[in-house]
Amino acid sequence: MTTTKSSTTTTCKLLVGGKWIESSAKEFIDVYNPSSGEVIARTPMGGMQDVDKAVQAASKAFIEWKEVPIVERARVMFRFKNLLEASYEELAKCVTREHGKTLPEARASVQRAIEVVEFACGIPSLFFGDAMANIATNVDCETIRHPIGVCAGIAPFNFPAMVPLWMYPIAITCGNTFVLKPSERVPLSSMMIAELLEKAGAPAGVLNIVHGGKDCVNALLEHPDIKAISFVGSTTIAKYIYEQGAKHGKRVQAAGGAKNHIIIMPDADMDHTAQALNASAFGCAGERCMAGSLAIPVGEAADVLMEKLVATASKMKVGRTDVEDKHPDMGPLITSEHLSKVRNMVEKGKSEGAEVLLDGRELKVQDAPNGFFLGPTIIDRAKPTMSVVQDEIFGPVLSVVRAKTIEDAINIGAQCPYGNGAVIFTESGKAAREFKHRFNAGMIGINVGVPASMAWFPFTGWNNSFYGDLHIQGKEGIQFYTQQKMTMTRWFGGGSLAEKFQDPVWKPRKS
Repeated sequence: MTTTKSSTTTTCKLLVGGKWIESSAKEFIDVYNPSSGEVIARTPMGGMQDVDKAVQAASKAFIEWKEVPIVERARVMFRFKNLLEASYEELAKCVTREHGKTLPEARASVQRAIEVVEFACGIPSLFFGDAMANIATNVDCETIRHPIGVCAGIAPFNFPAMVPLWMYPIAITCGNTFVLKPSERVPLSSMMIAELLEKAGAPAGVLNIVHGGKDCVNALLEHPDIKAISFVGSTTIAKYIYEQGAKHGKRVQAAGGAKNHIIIMPDADMDHTAQALNASAFGCAGERCMAGSLAIPVGEAADVLMEKLVATASKMKVGRTDVEDKHPDMGPLITSEHLSKVRNMVEKGKSEGAEVLLDGRELKVQDAPNGFFLGPTIIDRAKPTMSVVQDEIFGPVLSVVRAKTIEDAINIGAQCPYGNGAVIFTESGKAAREFKHRFNAGMIGINVGVPASMAWFPFTGWNNSFYGDLHIQGKEGIQFYTQQKMTMTRWFGGGSLAEKFQDPVWKPRKS
């Protein structure tokens, strides 16, 4: 079992060496059902003692796992994929219960997670090295990929199933072992998925799970036997993870926050644009690093867009997501503390002079008075220097800055400290090309609301949205979790023609 009963609720266990064991932690935090405000579990706030147990188990497992042929490791992923698909609905409901996503959003996130496992199934075809014969006289050269050892992942609260599966399927298929720290706010999905990996045939210790907060994170960063750290979360923590991980000699890929810009040109299809913008800004209650949180209508697009946008957002049904006969368009935020933070940021934008066209703070959900709900919120006529434009809000809040030209819109993006994603809605190939080449972000969309990369492509945030060199997912993910060994081989002998070319100084023929 992954949890134990206490006098009040269930307490999450650690997964160490294939066994679910109690944490040594003395402190715990509550895991909530955000729709009802009900406590559904407790997460132990572990530290170095728990981490060391998990790393020891991973180190022991690595000795044999790295020698398992990569085709056999991939077959574990094939079986894992089948089990994930068989448990698809159960996993989605778990995500909904602990995070608050609507069931369609939860299903979509589980599907995206499965796609990364599909990518991992194909890693043998991407694991080739390079070779060249006779790179010098009688000398051959080759490179071969090798796993790097024990890797660790630190996951955020906003995608309990998807983000951990961005990490360890690739790492494990490459021959590494893994220690995962799920978000202490949403540990249940990761624990359920770990049991499926065990059923798929992953040996004990290949995947381990620890729980905790800052002490647990620091223990992972400082442990000498961990070779690489993957992280997704806020920019402040991403920067800290990168600096501390590098300080302790680890590879680091740390994806941070975002302020994703959506430029709307006057020639855009306004009906489709308004629908896409609503889905981008308010989907997952705005709690995603790819949310379209800043709209920049250009010229005469502004008034037409705002009318349609407010009308569409006003019709969104917000409510509890944990009851099957309810079908809301948007669910709650993750905690009451986060709800208060988002509310305060809306108030700050208003005090700075922006106009709140649609105020979700007035929302009441009658059958869930203790849930953490905030309705869609639209803040118009914001200025580029305002906090609602510069800072990541991470809630269902769309800020709007009006621009006169596309040049002005692109310049607003140049002032942004982030660089995750950006989108343009237009029918002009010229405008789209200008935007694509010049905008200061790593993931670009043209007439799509959320330009999040599929599993076969890297998740390429720029600037303060990413710290590291090799991104999550795709071929860069394989590079991150492997190291290359070059072998140079010489066998003495060879033909007389080859020996004639051993002199490095070229001599012209005599005529």
